[in-house]
Amino acid sequence: MLLVLFKKFLGKKESQGQSEPHASSLEVTIHQIQAGDLRLRNQFIADYQPYVAKVTSRFCKRYIDPARDDEFSIALAAFNEAINQYSSVMGRSFLGFAETVMRRRLIDFLRKEQRFKGQIPYSSFDQEDDEDNLLNPIEVHQAIEAYEKQKGLEERRSEIIDFSRCLSDFDIDFSELTEASPKHDDSRQMLFGIGRTLAQDAELMRTLLTKRQLPIKELLEQVQVSRKTLERNRKYLIAIALIFNGPYPYLRDYLHIRE
Repeated sequence: MLLVLFKKFLGKKESQGQSEPHASSLEVTIHQIQAGDLRLRNQFIADYQPYVAKVTSRFCKRYIDPARDDEFSIALAAFNEAINQYSSVMGRSFLGFAETVMRRRLIDFLRKEQRFKGQIPYSSFDQEDDEDNLLNPIEVHQAIEAYEKQKGLEERRSEIIDFSRCLSDFDIDFSELTEASPKHDDSRQMLFGIGRTLAQDAELMRTLLTKRQLPIKELLEQVQVSRKTLERNRKYLIAIALIFNGPYPYLRDYLHIRE
């Protein structure tokens, strides 16, 4: 419901990966870890977190935040699993093996999240990975798209809920904004510009956030509109400024705002 109201109201560096040391050096390290060196295991995993993040971001086709995204935790656990399972007799590098294990676990995760298993009969497109296991690229691609779409909806909804709470501090109800929204696009664009001017001025925003009122007198010194225009659109301007100033990338995207 909030998303509908919001629509009416409106009318990355990729992580640097770890370069792979000489194969024999890695094999020795893995062997020592498998022999029970817990301290070495923890250090090894910590050292290769950028590599795990890079593989995960490449698989998901978007930046993965290790501190926030579940996919990173899934991949990191798979990396640890690969340490336990790796053997030099496999005839392949550890990092290549680890990437295969991480991709498998991420695929399983996406399938579980979206219940895609068995729902996309594209078996004719199956391909073999490095371990001779069948992977369906169409299924994986669609699973990723569906998962990202659902995750985007959840994050967008979360932003709107937080934004609604922020508005309540100004005694503004979200539903009021649909009535306050200008009917003409040129008027909306003008107010977007004023709202951005307000958000970019630290002193004006400090006044807005501390006094909970639009700094009309000070704002008139920076924009070419009448006092009546600012007063009439007070709630709308406050909302726009809060979106520009707050942690709301999805809401700014709705405004076609670019940093």
